[in-house]
Amino acid sequence: MLRNSLYLVILAAFAVITFALVRNWQPAESLSPIAEHYATNGPAEVGAANLVTAVVVTYRGFDTLGEVTILFVTAAIIGFFLSLFHTESPEESSWLAPTSEICSTASKLLIPFMLVLGAYVFINGHLTPGGGFQGGAIIASAFVLMLLANPKSKLNHRIIALVESVSGVAFVFIGLLGIFLAGGFLDNRIINLGTFGMLISAGVIPLLYVFIGLKVGSELTNIIGHLQQTQKNR
Repeated sequence: MLRNSLYLVILAAFAVITFALVRNWQPAESLSPIAEHYATNGPAEVGAANLVTAVVVTYRGFDTLGEVTILFVTAAIIGFFLSLFHTESPEESSWLAPTSEICSTASKLLIPFMLVLGAYVFINGHLTPGGGFQGGAIIASAFVLMLLANPKSKLNHRIIALVESVSGVAFVFIGLLGIFLAGGFLDNRIINLGTFGMLISAGVIPLLYVFIGLKVGSELTNIIGHLQQTQKNR
């Protein structure tokens, strides 16, 4: 009875807060000064047709660096704790049942397309919706499908760790070059901005998105690989 009363009090408090927020909500009829600056000056200053890219990779590049760092720390922690429960055994995958022929055949057809699509998304992130995080997630999804189609397959964690490390170091290195060659950290104008709307444009943003995509993809794939190894021991 006491527990039910506590739930009712929490629900009532939540309803009161929600009602107050909805009653006082007013739609914004104009952009904030910062958003107005991004919308007005973004194409000329950054050279990216996708304004979201201009904000994420340049104006708020420190936020992106923080997000990538958080993802790296999360992957490292998950890998550390899951490795404590993983022991090599010849019989570790004997319980795995073979997948259907449909799943196995479809994976052979879809995985190459998924990898190409992931690369396309982060390479063209400065021109179209997408970017490093989205492209990296698509690439990681391709490896998920590979493990679903063939549960006994193994990922090479050394190669994944190498790609992850090189991508992270390259991202930070390019960001530091912006301090010395342009106007600040992750300033994309260390090289010519190129022709607006073309693939080779927006300075080093396409290169930054390549490294972000590879880093995110490798980190997510590493998590998936550790989860797979742990499940084999159950």
